[in-house]
Amino acid sequence: MARMTTWTIAPEPYDSPVAAALWRAYYTEVSDRWYLLHEGHRTDPAELEREIAARTGAELAPPSGELLVARYGDEPAGSAGVRLLAPDTAELTRVFLYEHLRGRGGATPLVRAAEDAARALGARRMILDTRTDLVEARTLYARLGYTETARHNEDPYAEHWFTKDLSPASVPAAAPARSRTARR
Repeated sequence: MARMTTWTIAPEPYDSPVAAALWRAYYTEVSDRWYLLHEGHRTDPAELEREIAARTGAELAPPSGELLVARYGDEPAGSAGVRLLAPDTAELTRVFLYEHLRGRGGATPLVRAAEDAARALGARRMILDTRTDLVEARTLYARLGYTETARHNEDPYAEHWFTKDLSPASVPAAAPARSRTARR
């Protein structure tokens, strides 16, 4: 009989070794994808180190933010960050799964856990931005009920902006309760 591997999602300090490794993997992947698409080369190593060090993730610490880490079995697999931008608006950021763990059902519970974290912080709306080349991300967000909206920031790399209503009235009454654990 095949053993089911479980996804678990829990808060993690933004400056933990696990969080640092996930941030490095995330930033390297999205930066390299941009440079390869637009300039035909990977990110300059000095730039990569400078940007990773400059973006510590401190904005993802309580009381106005949270970093979540997904684990597949016991293995750190991905992350999602939430930070309050206004008392009722949170931003979803750093959504990432290691490539070898994609397609195993972890993205949906990770984003749902981030939505729950945003609600716990008092948010009634989640916003995010992404790029055109991150097709998988845009597909995931659309599937989870995010809708494209007008630009809400000045990020020079953002090309698509999304929003989702998190208020209790926007959740269908027949929807089952969401757990931070999923089996796959």
